[in-house]
Amino acid sequence: MAHIHILHENDAWTAPLIAALEARRLPFRDWHLARGVLDLAETPPTGVFYNRMSASSHTRDHRFAPEFTAAVLGWLEGHGRRVLNGSRALALEVSKMAQYAALARHGIAHPRTTAAVARDDILAAARRFDGPFITKDNRAGRGLGVKLFHDVDTLARHLDGPAFQPSVDGVMLVQEYIEAPERCIVRVEFIGRRFVYAVRVDTSEGFELCPADACRVDDAPAGDVPMFQIIDGFDDPLIGRYAEVMAANDIHVAAFEFVRDRAGRAYTYDLNTNTNYNGDAEVAAGVSAMGLLADYLGEELARLRAPRAAE
Repeated sequence: MAHIHILHENDAWTAPLIAALEARRLPFRDWHLARGVLDLAETPPTGVFYNRMSASSHTRDHRFAPEFTAAVLGWLEGHGRRVLNGSRALALEVSKMAQYAALARHGIAHPRTTAAVARDDILAAARRFDGPFITKDNRAGRGLGVKLFHDVDTLARHLDGPAFQPSVDGVMLVQEYIEAPERCIVRVEFIGRRFVYAVRVDTSEGFELCPADACRVDDAPAGDVPMFQIIDGFDDPLIGRYAEVMAANDIHVAAFEFVRDRAGRAYTYDLNTNTNYNGDAEVAAGVSAMGLLADYLGEELARLRAPRAAE
């Protein structure tokens, strides 16, 4: 019997999807890839394989889960299995520099970014910027490691201090700071390469922007304004360009994040192929993206079974 296989390393983030699949009585298997054994001589099971591997897995002591997932995806793809968010999607998930190159190929603006490895190279990269700049890990997630600096000397003290943690892949990014008229960003969600909704995210409390309910204790950092708000009637040319990026890189489910400067120009700075959804925002808007995701996986499974039923 064919199943929906969920490839991941985070039970808390996967639980809402499993609940949605169970509510629809869809057959599934939970495949946790923080550890395991892969025998290339074996034949993969049948079904639809949905990759939810996260770039932030190392923060949950799952340091090599992305590398193991890459091996599993190569095995599945080599056997012609239906994989959603395949090897190319994973390659973008774990490298922001690769993300920016993919965005640029489709004419999507991103903040000016330089990459460096050693301490002195990071400082040299920062000296290329005239104004404020941000540092961030090349492999990260949830906004972890993002810090704003106004001068190189402050950055040097940070690099030499106990609070500095290098990127798990050794590559540190220095990026221009986009000053927005409002302290917020926009996150655009896609399922099956179809636009679902856009969310306004308040950044006044910092850059740790994970929308999953499991990530946050308080969803309202300032006054009565919630941190996550679904935007009614969002429509932007970026939607079509984001869909093109997904089609070109074997991505089926994803979220893109952008910020607008004071002139209204949009700069896309993140592509997340392990997307999560905020429950409070969805209740307020009357929508369930995880439910839509379960429906999409069910449709993919039915499509896989259709040729056999016709025989």
